[in-house]
Amino acid sequence: MQSKATSPEDYINQLPEDRKAPISKLNALILKHMPKGLEAGVGYGMLAYYVPKSIYPDGYHCKPFPPLPFLNLASQKNFIALYHSGMYAKKELYDWFVSEYPKHCKYKLDMGKSCVRFKKMDDIPYDLIEQLLGKISVEEWIDIYESVVKK
Repeated sequence: MQSKATSPEDYINQLPEDRKAPISKLNALILKHMPKGLEAGVGYGMLAYYVPKSIYPDGYHCKPFPPLPFLNLASQKNFIALYHSGMYAKKELYDWFVSEYPKHCKYKLDMGKSCVRFKKMDDIPYDLIEQLLGKISVEEWIDIYESVVKK
């Protein structure tokens, strides 16, 4: 479900009522705790948190025009999705998240390589997401991206 919103506020305002509160809370948490240097906006039809061109002018290798993605947040048909590029590219970070998740949620982890799907709006592990945001800096993400993803 890609949104045609042009700003984070517009994105949130277009959400179904049952998604506005959890997406707003996640967005506020991300804005407060995201690594220094990231910017927020809308990208790929989702809320986007990215490395601006002023820090990493090369942008994203698949499409050099947009800035380098780091984190995305989306309201999908049956769940809220959190996409964290660092978990995709850094196995230790992925493994840490998988091992920590059961300590924070009563439901089974539903996850792809970088996408965590939250189907139960009342069981989103906000504290775990806050910890995740502090696990990787912008500089480390750029180094990982250039050595693992961009190749």
